[in-house]
Amino acid sequence: MGVPGPVRRSAAVRDRLPALRDRTVAAIRARLGNPPVDYPPSVILLADAAMLSIAIAAGFQRHAYLPTVLPVIAVGLLLGSLALFTFTAVEPTPATLGLPALAATAALLAQPVEGDFAPFILVVAVGEIAAVTPKRLSVPSALVALALLIGFDLAGNLGWAGIDTGLAGLPMYCVGVLLGWMCGEMLRNQRRFLYQERAYQAIRSAQAADEERRRIAREVHDVIAHSLSITLLHLTAARRALQTDEDVTEATEALVDAERLGRQAMADIRRTVGLLDTRPASPAPEPGVGELADLVGDFVRAGLDLSFRTEGDPDAVSAAAGLGLYRIGQESLANVAKHAPGACGAVRLTIGAGHVTLTVRNSLPSGRAGDPAGMGVTGMRRRAELLGGELSAGARDGYWTVRVRVPLAEARSGGCCPVRGALEGR
Repeated sequence: MGVPGPVRRSAAVRDRLPALRDRTVAAIRARLGNPPVDYPPSVILLADAAMLSIAIAAGFQRHAYLPTVLPVIAVGLLLGSLALFTFTAVEPTPATLGLPALAATAALLAQPVEGDFAPFILVVAVGEIAAVTPKRLSVPSALVALALLIGFDLAGNLGWAGIDTGLAGLPMYCVGVLLGWMCGEMLRNQRRFLYQERAYQAIRSAQAADEERRRIAREVHDVIAHSLSITLLHLTAARRALQTDEDVTEATEALVDAERLGRQAMADIRRTVGLLDTRPASPAPEPGVGELADLVGDFVRAGLDLSFRTEGDPDAVSAAAGLGLYRIGQESLANVAKHAPGACGAVRLTIGAGHVTLTVRNSLPSGRAGDPAGMGVTGMRRRAELLGGELSAGARDGYWTVRVRVPLAEARSGGCCPVRGALEGR
C-alpha cells in the first residue's frame, strides 16, 4: 500500500524548508551588506521595524472590528513592500515607499478607533521618502499624506480620545508628518555633505600623493646629480693622474673618494626611495645646514675651487629649513661641477635674527652667459617657496649667483654668533 499523495507532498515541503530558510537568510544578509541607499543598515532596519510595529499595533486596536480583514490587508501591504526592498534590487522611490503606506493607512482609518496609531505610519513613510529623494519629490509626498489625513478627519474617522468633533486629532498627526519630513530631510542633507566630504578627501589625497611623488623625485634628482657630479670629477682626476703624471697614489686616492661617494649616494637613494614603502622604517637623519661644510669639502676634494663661510648659529635653523637649504646648496654645487668645472666659487651661509640666507656664487666660463632653465633653478625655487622663502638665480658681472632667503621658524635673541669656521679651497 503506497503513501498517500498529501503525505508525500507534506514531506517534500518539509524537506525543502531548510534550503528555503538558508536562501532567505543569505538573501537578507546580502541585501543588508549592500543596502539600496547609502545609509547604515541599522538605520534602515530601525525605520522598517518602526513602521511595521506601528501597523501591527494599529491592527490590534481594531480587534472590535473582527472578523474583518482590513487590518490584515494593511499589515500585509507594508510587509510586502519591506520584503520587496529586502529581497530584490528595487530602489526606494516615493511611489514604492509612499503608496503602500498610504493604502495601509487608508485601510486602517476606514475603521476608526480612539487614540489611533495608524496615522503614524505616514510619519515614518514621509521621513523615509525625504531621506532618499530631493525636496521636489518629498514635499508633494508630505502634502499627499496631509491631504489623506484631512480627508479622513472631515469624514469623522480621525477622532482622538473619544472626541469626534472639530480637529481634535488632526493637528497632532499633521505636526508628526511635518516632523517626519524634517528628520528625513536632515538625514538627506547629512548624506549629501558626506558625499561632498568624500569627494574633497579624495581630491586632497590625490594632491598629497602627487606632492609626495614630486618631493621624492626632487630628492632623488638632487642625490643623483650631486653624487654623479663629484664621482665624475674624481674619475677625471684619476684619469689625468695616470695619463699625465703617472701618479698611481693620487689616482688611487681619487678612486677611493669616488667609491666612497658612490656608496653614500646609493645609501641616500635607498633611503629616499624607501619613503615609498608603507612598512615602518628608521632612516638615518636627513642632512641640514650643519653638513654644508662637509658637502663643500667633497667638491673641494674633487677638484673645485670653493670657499665656505658660516655666520650665525646653525642650531637656530629648523630641520625642514636645514634640509631644504642643504638640497639647494647640493643642486647649486652640482650645477657648478656640470656647467663650469674650472670655475672658482664661494658658499656663504648667513643666519640672522629672523632669516637664514644661503648664497652660492661661481665664476662663469668665458663665452658662457649661463642657462637658468638647464641648471635646476625651477626645482630649487620650488623648494624655497615650500619653506616660505624666495630664491634668485642669474648671471651678473661674469658670475652666476644663487641666493635663497628662508624665514626662521623661531627667531632667537642675542644676534649672530661668531663665525663657526671656514673651509678654504685649494
